[in-house]
Amino acid sequence: MGLRIKFNLAILAAFVLGFLATAFLLNRNFVAAARQEVIAKARVMLSEADAVRGYTVKQVEPVTGAERAGKFIVVSVPSFAAQFTFHGLSNDFPGYAYKEAALNPTNPADRATDWEADIINAFRQGATRHEIVTDRETPMGATLTLARPLTVNEGACLECHSNASAAPTAMLASYGSANGFGWKLHETIGAQIISLPLSVPLRQARHSLFLFLAMLTVVFLLMLGIMNVLLHYLVIRPMARITRIATDVSLGNMAAEQFRVDGGDEVATLAAAFNRMRHSLEAALDMLEEPASVP
Repeated sequence: MGLRIKFNLAILAAFVLGFLATAFLLNRNFVAAARQEVIAKARVMLSEADAVRGYTVKQVEPVTGAERAGKFIVVSVPSFAAQFTFHGLSNDFPGYAYKEAALNPTNPADRATDWEADIINAFRQGATRHEIVTDRETPMGATLTLARPLTVNEGACLECHSNASAAPTAMLASYGSANGFGWKLHETIGAQIISLPLSVPLRQARHSLFLFLAMLTVVFLLMLGIMNVLLHYLVIRPMARITRIATDVSLGNMAAEQFRVDGGDEVATLAAAFNRMRHSLEAALDMLEEPASVP
């Protein structure tokens, strides 16, 4: 196996190991960065939902009230206002969803599904948990879900949800008396759940990873080509020439060309040592060819 092949195999093996390690680490970092970007967006959207809820409580509800002319004013409910505001988002951004899920909601549309109920129960069991982030597969692909607990922190909530007898008549007429009652102060009754698609950020992360690895491969091939050219002109060709001259000299051809290499690198040092050896050999042969002196 020639020197060039050994050199290229060693460099290629080092590149493959480095390439695989780089791909693994970068993929993990790019995916983590994409996930953190989605989480940051989800937190902003939850803050916007809280702002809508706060606006409804402070500005809308005092003006409209919960009941007027025997009709329940649904726009005065913070939960409805926040969810209705974000409902139109899914039309422009498929996969984006916001829901205030509850185990015992007034509006049946807010009833938690199985996976949403698991999140709510996790909040109920861990009072110190203020946020849960999960990944799940949906028909839209990979989806990230961020949830925060909905807790009854104000007694005003119990005016409508403690028991059916205390609830506004209009609310009972709209939703009945079977659901949305029995809430207790400081009880976690549901969760704000926002879902955002992960497929687009992950696709962008994979594209960035592919682009980086492609650039890395191009740089490696360029460097390998340059190193092979240098290897050929600085090592292999001088070594082949000195080998040819050494073969000629070993066969007795003292008229073989001289090997000249300028510079102070290892090949030039080898050439100088070879030339000294050649001159010593020629001197020794000349001494053997001289006639012996007669006493």
